[in-house]
Amino acid sequence: MQIAQRLKPLQTNVFADMDQAKADAIAAGQTIIDLSLGSSDLPAPAHVLEAIAKSLQDPETHGYSLFHSTRAFRQAAADWYTRKFGIDVDPETEVLALIGSQEGTAHLPLALLNPGDFALLMDPGYPSHAGGVYLANGQIYPMPLRAENGFLPVFAEIPEPVLAQSRMMVLSYPHNPTTAAASVKFFEQAVDFCHRHNLVLVHDFPYTDMTFERDHAPSVLQADPQKQVCVELFSLSKSYNMGGFRVAYAIGNPQVIRALRQVKACVDFNQYRGILNGAIAALSGPQTSVQQAVETFRQRRDCFVQALDAIGWSVPTPSATMYIWAKLPDPWRKDSIGFCTQLVKATGVAVSPGLGFGKSGEGYVRFALVHPPEVLEMAVQRLAEFFKTS
Repeated sequence: MQIAQRLKPLQTNVFADMDQAKADAIAAGQTIIDLSLGSSDLPAPAHVLEAIAKSLQDPETHGYSLFHSTRAFRQAAADWYTRKFGIDVDPETEVLALIGSQEGTAHLPLALLNPGDFALLMDPGYPSHAGGVYLANGQIYPMPLRAENGFLPVFAEIPEPVLAQSRMMVLSYPHNPTTAAASVKFFEQAVDFCHRHNLVLVHDFPYTDMTFERDHAPSVLQADPQKQVCVELFSLSKSYNMGGFRVAYAIGNPQVIRALRQVKACVDFNQYRGILNGAIAALSGPQTSVQQAVETFRQRRDCFVQALDAIGWSVPTPSATMYIWAKLPDPWRKDSIGFCTQLVKATGVAVSPGLGFGKSGEGYVRFALVHPPEVLEMAVQRLAEFFKTS
């Protein structure tokens, strides 16, 4: 039996290795404190669950959900964008329902790249951004994100021969894993760069609301209100604690939306219509749960940063996301995987190695703040014990 060559770059996965390390630690009797996955432990809002529960009793929701049956959801998404960012959106041509934004980032390269074309990706960045490019037989040019540049890419560093073969750029701010934020001014520079080089700018935007110094992060469409080069992906996983419901949408350039729709038509129908009804309730209903979630993660952020500082590990206080991006102390600066595997084996504390997000992530680890403050403090106590014995 012969397996497709395109799967070769996907055969190694740091996070699968970490999952095995967690399983081994559990088998050895460790109690796991899992800070490695960015899956919110908070519940979805009650009015969202009520909308889904009501849908279950409606047999009209039990059949296939094709494009036109998502009209109400697409209208709710368009209205949400207009309220939040002041951008007019056509729900018929500029919005597409997604089964999670990861599905969108994986399918977009199939719509945009020919074999051998380059995609410009953030390094470090979210792993699914690379996976979709590999499946489309594209090439990846990693744009290094450095602390001295605020973890923003430097477009002038991209070689001209690469740009000549490039068709898309993927950005994502507020950023996972570095927690960096971007301004509208930066997005204007990115849009101008993509205009000049005939690139589609894809912005993965799940942490829209997860900001601690303003109401919400800026949208890339504020720098491209006519949607000439941009598509933005929004997931309800973080703002509304709906990660397991797998509901999101793409919004932006009509030509790109139409191309993505063609790819999806070959691969999937949409999710259960009752979930879309829950998403409509989330987008159009009261937003108090969003504010409560942000305040919860603010408190966890402050608790965790203070606890790390108390054991001598000083890290920047992030202005956004649900993570801490921490530079490893010596002697672990060049072995984030070794640090993480030994840490979970010795203490049961599981965190994500920076190398898993890209070459430029080496020397860092990512903590996901997905437990209450008392559990986070316990994790830091175990870290302190690990440092004493390692």
